[in-house]
Amino acid sequence: MKIDPTAIIDKGAELDTSVSVGPYVVIENGVKIGADTEILPHTVISGTTTIGRRNRIGPFSAIGAPPQDIKYNGEDTRLVIGDDNWIREYVSMHRGTLSGHEVTTVGSKNLFMAYVHIAHDCIIGDHVIMANAATLGGHVEVEDHVTMGGLVAVQQFIRIGAHAFIGGLSGINQDVPPFVILAGTRSGMRVTRINSIGLKRCGIDEETIKGLNKAFRIIFRAKGLLLQEALSKAIAENPGNELVEKLVDFFKRSKRGVVRTVGDE
Repeated sequence: MKIDPTAIIDKGAELDTSVSVGPYVVIENGVKIGADTEILPHTVISGTTTIGRRNRIGPFSAIGAPPQDIKYNGEDTRLVIGDDNWIREYVSMHRGTLSGHEVTTVGSKNLFMAYVHIAHDCIIGDHVIMANAATLGGHVEVEDHVTMGGLVAVQQFIRIGAHAFIGGLSGINQDVPPFVILAGTRSGMRVTRINSIGLKRCGIDEETIKGLNKAFRIIFRAKGLLLQEALSKAIAENPGNELVEKLVDFFKRSKRGVVRTVGDE
């Protein structure tokens, strides 16, 4: 095991023999770290935190810190991180709370740039990119292949759908539908179009994207249709298109309302 002599590792922590630990790292009791993970200098990993394989963390990151919730009273809650994540400098990820899921969950193959904050009880999927200083409030759900620009701020309990692209400096207080490009702040949030380039990069075929664009025009740009009418029409005109079905289902399952206001392309 490659452990710098200045690192402080509690005897109750469990590290794979291939883990690398840099100078002045602190790893507390209850932490488990998988194979080939690298912990860079001055990182603090605390609480009941499980970290998978081949992650790169730090420097100066705070991983598994107590939740910033005034109801939290030292309960044994958790943070679980998957594999192949790149967690850059000064990132903070907090454990869950009893009033939430009791666990904050981070998937695999994600990139969290400098100063990103993942609050308590968040659920992060795979292949997510969060640029510098993007911040999630508690209980936020981020699905796979989401990209957030720098300084994005997401209010607690928000859902962000798969393949969504959120422009920098956006302030999010409603659910963000999957497959779209969005930017703006609160009442000024605007959806512009389907994230066609992102979908193509993930191997989605042209015919599926074409149907999704057709559904987008019905749901977001058609005039004179109530939301439920637009959702039904989108399904009827795109039979068998799984992404259209997911888009419609996202609207139906929303508890906080979905951004539907459109801006110029």
